[in-house]
Amino acid sequence: MARRLVVTLLGPVHWAPPGTDPIRWQTALAEDVVDLIATLSEAEPAIAATAAERPLADAVAWPGMPIYDLPVRTVGAALAAAAADGYDQAAVIVADAPDLPGLILGKLLRPLSSRKVAVAPAAPTGPGLFGVASRLPAPAWLTEVDLDTTDADTLRAAAPDPTEVAVAPGWRRLRGPADLATLDVAVEGWETTRALLSAG
Repeated sequence: MARRLVVTLLGPVHWAPPGTDPIRWQTALAEDVVDLIATLSEAEPAIAATAAERPLADAVAWPGMPIYDLPVRTVGAALAAAAADGYDQAAVIVADAPDLPGLILGKLLRPLSSRKVAVAPAAPTGPGLFGVASRLPAPAWLTEVDLDTTDADTLRAAAPDPTEVAVAPGWRRLRGPADLATLDVAVEGWETTRALLSAG
């Protein structure tokens, strides 16, 4: 059975709800995403961070959870770290999707049984991606992927064969007021983000 890893790639946040401390907001989002991947049954969890986000990684990691120190914040760097650790497949996801269902991660990884790469858009309109999954070692054309700016069409165009890239269901990222309005309070999880918003 393939060894699978789901990596939360930490990064800066460029927006926070009015009256909410940006650092607390960044931490709440990341903590909820990390809490989700820590409970997955068919993949192991990890965090990837550059030096700037290493304190955040230490704050939200579960005991024993691997933290990969990246020279640059790219999908390629995170996938290379996973490959060096002996994994066969890995998904790299954003840290600003606190209400993410585990089912969405399963749909991101599932295409790797027949495709080399799968991508999940930042729903509903982007820009960027919610996550990228790849067999390991990853193809060279994935090296410079930036989850904040790269889209599925760009990756399919970069691939030697566009059919190597499956497009999985996307998920919303909390990057502005319009995204915040889409949160569903009936959905379980995202306790830390929910508590911070309630306190505000």
